[in-house]
Amino acid sequence: MNPTALTVYRWELRKLRFQKRTYLGLGAAVVVPLIFVTAVAAQPGGPEDVAFGRYIHTSGLAIPLVLLLFGAIWMFPLITALVAGDIIASEDHNGTLKTILTRSLGRGQIFTGKTLAAITYAIVAILLNGLVAIVAGCAVSGFNPLTSLSGTRISAGHALALVAASLLVYLIPILAVACIGLLLSTVTRNSAAAITGTLMFSLLIQLIGILPGLEGLRPYLLSTQFNAWQGLLREPADWAPIIRAAWVCALYALPALFGAYLVFLRRDVAGG
Repeated sequence: MNPTALTVYRWELRKLRFQKRTYLGLGAAVVVPLIFVTAVAAQPGGPEDVAFGRYIHTSGLAIPLVLLLFGAIWMFPLITALVAGDIIASEDHNGTLKTILTRSLGRGQIFTGKTLAAITYAIVAILLNGLVAIVAGCAVSGFNPLTSLSGTRISAGHALALVAASLLVYLIPILAVACIGLLLSTVTRNSAAAITGTLMFSLLIQLIGILPGLEGLRPYLLSTQFNAWQGLLREPADWAPIIRAAWVCALYALPALFGAYLVFLRRDVAGG
C-alpha cells in the first residue's frame, strides 16, 4: 500500500472512533446476538424451518450460524452501509474534502484510505457479531458437537473452526455491499441517501430472488451469496457455492468500486 494511502487509512480509522454511526453499527453487532441468545434461553423451541435452527438448544455453535441467516435480510447490510455510505458523502457534503486535498494528498490515495477504512469496519462488525454469538451461545447451550447439513455429527472443536470459516466466507458478499455503499456515497454526496440506497438495493435484490419466474437469476443474485458458507457445513464440503460467491460478488463489487473511484477523481470540490 502507498505510504500516504496508509496514512489516510489510519486517519480514517481514528475518525471512525468518534462517529456515532460507528458505535451504532458495532453496538447492533453486539446487542443483536445477546438479545437472540436471551430469547433462546427463555423459549423451549427454535426456528426449525431454517438451517441449524433445531440445534440452538443442543449446541451454542448453531446460534451464530442462525444469526448469519437472519442477518442477511437487513441487519448486516445496514451495519455495513452505516459507514460505507457515509465515509465519503459526509465530508463531500460538508465541504471538508477540499481541505484534505490541500494536504498534498492525491485523490486516489484519499479514496484508497477511505475504502480500506470502510472495509475494515465491515470486517470488524461481522467478526465481532460472530464472536459474541459464539461466546453467548455456548454459555447458554453449551460448547457441544454440531450436526452438519448432511446429518453427520461434527466435534465441537471442528465445528468452531467451521463457524469461523463461515464468517470469513460471509464477508465476501458483505464487502460487495460495502463497495455499493461507497459508490452511492460518492455519487449522491448525501449520507442518508447513500445509506438508505444501499439498504434498499440489498432488499430489492432479495425481493427479485423470491419472485416467481425468476428462479434462473437466483444463483447470480448478491443475496444468494450470503448462503455460500453453508457449503462448509456439509460432508464433504461443497466448495461450488463458495467459488460462485467469489466471482459473482466480484461482478457487483468491482464495477461499483471502479465507478466510485472515477466519480471521486472527477469530483468538483471548489465550491464546497
